[in-house]
Amino acid sequence: MKNSLLILFLFFAFGAFKTKPAYQIFSGDKEKQIDFDRMMKGLEDADIVFFGEDHNNSICHWLELQVLKSLAETSGKDIIVGAEMFESDDQLILNEYLSGLIKEEHFTKEAKVWDNYKTDYAPMVQFANENHYPFIATNVPRRYANLVARNGLESLNQLDKEAKKYIAPLPISVDYNLSSYKEMNEMMAGHMGAGFMVDAQAIKDATMAYFIEENITKKSLLYHLNGSFHSKNKEGIVYYLHKSNPKLNIITIMVVDQDDIDELEEENKGLADFIIAIPSDMTKTY
Repeated sequence: MKNSLLILFLFFAFGAFKTKPAYQIFSGDKEKQIDFDRMMKGLEDADIVFFGEDHNNSICHWLELQVLKSLAETSGKDIIVGAEMFESDDQLILNEYLSGLIKEEHFTKEAKVWDNYKTDYAPMVQFANENHYPFIATNVPRRYANLVARNGLESLNQLDKEAKKYIAPLPISVDYNLSSYKEMNEMMAGHMGAGFMVDAQAIKDATMAYFIEENITKKSLLYHLNGSFHSKNKEGIVYYLHKSNPKLNIITIMVVDQDDIDELEEENKGLADFIIAIPSDMTKTY
């Protein structure tokens, strides 16, 4: 009788405390659930790690910071951080801020920081600064991406020599058969002002790849933050990096939204080396 009561107690006790995980990591190759430590183990030999984020996902940004902190503890390489969220012509301002020459208020006012900088990216900038990690502004200035979106890649030839320092070397070739670019074309089909949107995406990808490669060394691990579309299927930025240097060991992480995160949905399989499923109803930062 006592044993039966104990079993019944345990059944209700454990049932009452059923957890609701905020995320679940899957290995991209085996599509199996793994834990955070197992994912970090898979990043050990990387030259470059891409974290493909959802820009407005609160758990996503927390996880980005945890990956950076873990790399700081486990990597035997010199860590460099890079991000889509900072444009190449703001590198000087970013450097001045990180070196303590200017105040944060001047940095956030004069650099083109995103509206969610303070909540979502400042913690990573601060952590990199505290640990004396270089932080690279990799993205193309938005005015040039807009120029391409309106008039195509050839319009970049009109830029001044000084302006061309902030973009990947011209001419830039685009493989329109990449699945991510095809998907973008399909999404934009029929939209007013679609213009050269794939070309605009390509100038971003090519420029981020260029500044990443300009800053990596044989002793470094570069950790890069970007929207998931820029590294999805190891295309976008990764495509341009591998085109320039096929020997680079690039590991990708990507976040996906799912109603149920116990299993990876079919459409999300194989998108990255490590896929992090987050509940669709997770709090958004904007």
